[in-house]
Amino acid sequence: MSTAGGLHLAFDNAQKIKAECSQIFLSAPLQWRMIDYSEADVDHFLEKQTETKIGPNFVHGIYLINLATDNEDNLKKGIDWLIWSQKTCHKLGLMGTNFHLGSHKGQGFPAVQKKVEDALAIILKNTPEVDLILENSAGAAIGGKFTELGALIKSLQDPRLKVCVDTQHAFASGYDLRSKEGIEKALEGLDAEVGLDRVVMIHANDSKTELGSGVDRHENIGQGLIGKTGFKLLLNHPQLKHLPFVLEVPGIDGKSGPDKENIEILKSLVDK
Repeated sequence: MSTAGGLHLAFDNAQKIKAECSQIFLSAPLQWRMIDYSEADVDHFLEKQTETKIGPNFVHGIYLINLATDNEDNLKKGIDWLIWSQKTCHKLGLMGTNFHLGSHKGQGFPAVQKKVEDALAIILKNTPEVDLILENSAGAAIGGKFTELGALIKSLQDPRLKVCVDTQHAFASGYDLRSKEGIEKALEGLDAEVGLDRVVMIHANDSKTELGSGVDRHENIGQGLIGKTGFKLLLNHPQLKHLPFVLEVPGIDGKSGPDKENIEILKSLVDK
């Protein structure tokens, strides 16, 4: 949801499209900026959150973060931004920060695992009791396979480390979400490697690209290659249906992003 004009307007924008939960950016997604929100900003946001009863609500991390980078300056910036975001989430009553771990630049996950773990440990040590949410990636970036997310979680053993499953990213990484059989296989792997109790949100995005393509291209619900059948199975799955499903789609018009039409499609797929 857009926060243009004020953080609290995210809830007005969410109401307009009949959203029941939300995700926002705390700062511009392609900048390292950390905003010092005023006490009035925080109070207004908290009031709107209570008034609208929309939730749970999450922050999406900026896209510049790469906890595997060899650039020490950028690594520190990523760690500092996430610490700031987590502290801001705590002030705003948000669940936590969902973010992409970054890329190993072809070195392979084992080559960067320790660096990523060390960065996560610093973030967790310096932040309050809100969730730090690792998002699976599409293809070769870190977290493309559930085994990589699981390895980080098992190593750090911190209850605040959680997971967001992006359906498009999973599909692009070879997890077939079009059928009951494919979904069961994916969830079995997710449970074994990560634990389904660690999953706190689903990014509900159809896919413009083929199964296993490794390419991150989101599509509107039912207009992509996962299709309405896949989303109906996901929305009604007994191990997923309690979770918030957050849209990151282009919008029916191709430019407005998550919209009322996509929400209506998702809601229509939920068994009454």
